[in-house]
Amino acid sequence: MILLNPKNEKFDHLDEQSREIMFKTIAFFEGKGKIRTIEDYNARIWYADFLEFIKENRIFATLLTPSAYGENCRWDTRRNCDFNEILGFYGLSYWYTWQVTILGLGPIWMGNNEAVKQKTARLLQEGEIFAFGLSEKQHGADIYASEMSLVPLGDGKYMAEGGKYYIGNANKAALVSVFGKNAETEEYVFFVVDSQHKNFDLVKNTVSSQNYVAEFALNSYPITDDDILTTGRAAWDSSLNTINVGKYNLGWASIGICGHAFYEALNHASARRLFNHFVTDFPHIKQLFTDAYTRLTAMKLFALRASDYMRSASSSDRRYLLYNPMVKMKVTTQGEDVINHLWDVMAAKGFEKDQYFSVAAVDIRALPKLEGTVHVNMALIIKFMPNYFFNPGAFPEIPERVDPANDDFLFQQGATKGLGGIQFHDYNAAYDSINLPNIALFKEQIEVFKRFMLEATPDEEQSKDIDFLLIVGELFTLVVYGQLIIENARIKNLPDDILDQIFDVMVRDFSRFALQLYSKTSSTETQMAIFLDMIRKPVVDQARFQRVWEKFVLSKKDTYEMTP
Repeated sequence: MILLNPKNEKFDHLDEQSREIMFKTIAFFEGKGKIRTIEDYNARIWYADFLEFIKENRIFATLLTPSAYGENCRWDTRRNCDFNEILGFYGLSYWYTWQVTILGLGPIWMGNNEAVKQKTARLLQEGEIFAFGLSEKQHGADIYASEMSLVPLGDGKYMAEGGKYYIGNANKAALVSVFGKNAETEEYVFFVVDSQHKNFDLVKNTVSSQNYVAEFALNSYPITDDDILTTGRAAWDSSLNTINVGKYNLGWASIGICGHAFYEALNHASARRLFNHFVTDFPHIKQLFTDAYTRLTAMKLFALRASDYMRSASSSDRRYLLYNPMVKMKVTTQGEDVINHLWDVMAAKGFEKDQYFSVAAVDIRALPKLEGTVHVNMALIIKFMPNYFFNPGAFPEIPERVDPANDDFLFQQGATKGLGGIQFHDYNAAYDSINLPNIALFKEQIEVFKRFMLEATPDEEQSKDIDFLLIVGELFTLVVYGQLIIENARIKNLPDDILDQIFDVMVRDFSRFALQLYSKTSSTETQMAIFLDMIRKPVVDQARFQRVWEKFVLSKKDTYEMTP
């Protein structure tokens, strides 16, 4: 119902042109086959065949060109979710070149340089890829400390000097959007450069993979006003707003990876006999698979619902700024949990070089660490906590957004400040709409968490303890995560058995984080009592568990295997 199966997915929610893109992309990978795809991965072969396929079918042009700059194209977050998931399903390397192109396009589409926008639309039609020159070797993504310098020469001419690091696609990008500072005014600036220019020094590939993640240097690179996208506050905002758009995709890569790994693990375990039983007959294996399936289902339900809020966002409704980093942070870390569950089943088989799982087990670790670490995104998320719990606003209900519209607001997000003032609709509306045993338990845990915030607020020292605050943030995100899962479960008519099984997992997760807070050396006696009161045991219902196992988990065996 929720998991992608490339061999029978119909994409009924998409228009004909969009469905054709998804079908062709699946056909490309199935035609290439599992053996060659994994061999290319292990041999670190640049994916020229994939880029040629993208060029021939004008796929990036169709999906990543706003409708104002081309025919039969639009930036539609919902259909981009499908493409994200497909690429993640077949290989993170293919997803990465798409992701980096999205990041490179962000400052261009958000900028005010119409000539560069028109040029970009032409380059996309020609099948080119793009890059995002933000991070630096000594400073990472600390853009306050950027040393890339644009030296004014007069008459609208400049010289770019400096280096960038961890820049995907920089070996082939037609345009690289580069963030720096004006050497005279210290104003922030975004400008574009050509990776093939003689003054663009491609120093090296910093990673050992199919991808090219470059260190590059601009050595007296000539720039004119015609190459500048934004300056000052607009350049700063476009850097952060680009990441707002791009980091959402990381959760979808995790969803794709986990989906493929799930099928491979289930096919392996259900066909393997040990001690005169199929592996899938053992109770602990059933639990591992069921937890993996319910976590993965929850990941997709949340990420889909978050896209509805992204597509419906406006200057007066910026709730997406909480949900976006959660798709990046929460969904990707849940993806690690899914792979961990499945690896306990796959065991040594998961290391074999001809298994997709050996690729998944490595690549799933990357996603929580890209576009800002989990810690950075959690620090952002915590800013929303007071208004979320204690100061809800009135908003119209957001419907499911599968309409073929261009998402204009994503490139008109404006100022990135004022996050603490953003309001949210009352989360109780979702939780009170469903009467299931484990949701009832979870609501009890939420109330105890609110009591902690009101009666045992972290003191000054605890507020400086990043680890303490991160665990508090984990509890907060579980509440938001559950809210959007419930909202989408109602939209999708998800069976109660699956939803209650999802919250079986979430009750356990909430209890685990509460115990971590209890165990912190700085926890006070009052706090410790509250943390213990948060701990709950999920409602045991073996009949429900068995229905989920048989109808939704084991039934997936032998339903998908990649073409050899």
